Amino acid sequence: MRWKDRRKSSNIEDRRGSSISGGTLVGGGISGLIILLVFTFLGGGDLGDFLTNTASQIGGNTATAPYQETETEGERADFVSVVLADTEDVWSSVFQEYGYTYEEPTLVLFSDSVQSACGVAGSSTGPFYCPADANVYIDLSFYDELSQQFDAPGDFAMAYVVAHEVGHHVQTQLGITDQLAELRGKISESEYNQYQVRFELQADYLAGVWANHAQSLGYLEEGDYEEAINAASAVGDDRIQLQAQGYIVPESFTHGTSQQRMSWFKRGFESGNLEDGDTFSEGDSFDLP
Repeated sequence: MRWKDRRKSSNIEDRRGSSISGGTLVGGGISGLIILLVFTFLGGGDLGDFLTNTASQIGGNTATAPYQETETEGERADFVSVVLADTEDVWSSVFQEYGYTYEEPTLVLFSDSVQSACGVAGSSTGPFYCPADANVYIDLSFYDELSQQFDAPGDFAMAYVVAHEVGHHVQTQLGITDQLAELRGKISESEYNQYQVRFELQADYLAGVWANHAQSLGYLEEGDYEEAINAASAVGDDRIQLQAQGYIVPESFTHGTSQQRMSWFKRGFESGNLEDGDTFSEGDSFDLP
């Protein structure tokens, strides 16, 4: 991906070096599913359990120490800032086409643990989006895990992760997050879980939409698309469960299979528009507010 010497986002909050104690960790994100699926078979997702925590913040004591980043961490921080800037440009343009105004999220860099409006999360949670404060949270060490544990290296694999979480912000802006939250308690847990999977697949679709526009702007290089597809496949529920426990429990899926995640990212990449991203009732356009 051609990213060096390009605009960086001003919506970056660096909380690295801050540690949280005395709080309760919440589940969610990509890599956090490994631990959560093993012990509970439920997972957390980027929305899931967070929706039950937004009514009250979970407390903890915060301590801050000077953070000395490595050269690699500094480059990663610059990279995600450029990717975030790209998402700002793309979604501002797309929203304008529909007569809406895109409100930019803040990307919070953290190490070890972080306090969000959705509760306290540890690094094992992985990257996540909190709809209660409209922030994306990332511990940059996750990219080591993405490359080494999930076998999904490459800068565009990293960009896909950011684009997926920003996709959840787009869903929040369009009112889809609230629609899903309203279903909780009104339908069975298994039915709700199916909706959550579709919600996550839609975020993959929206990541593909972003990649489509990034390509049209000339940012992509040879092999970038394949890196994103590989990353989408690597974090499929079926693949994660096989890696973590040696067998698959479909009813506990929270993000979709590897094939589903790849498929919806591809659809977004090929389409580049919002109308084709209805993962809830395929063939129909989802309603815009």
